[in-house]
Amino acid sequence: MLHLTAKNFETEARKSPVPTVVMFYAIWCGKCAMMKPVVEEIEKKYSGQIKFCEVEIDESAVLAAEYEADIIPTFVFFKNQKILSVMRGVIEETEFERRLQKIFRNS
Repeated sequence: MLHLTAKNFETEARKSPVPTVVMFYAIWCGKCAMMKPVVEEIEKKYSGQIKFCEVEIDESAVLAAEYEADIIPTFVFFKNQKILSVMRGVIEETEFERRLQKIFRNS
């Protein structure tokens, strides 16, 4: 996953030419640690089709506030400079992938 900060968020996430998933997480968050390998596994399947990025909320508090990442992990789905969907919390891998496909298929 590409690590994002305020410096590269706009270019890499909002204005990305490919659909993008941003995971807001915290280093100290156990649920985030559970989700990271799930997202990395899905990222391998969609290499070149969907971009996966991460934002550490303590490092980028302004971004976390802007995207209402008050429950972590929070996943924000971007396409064509628009937010298509937001998911929060721990999500099982097959369910995450099913939702991912539905979100980007319907856009």
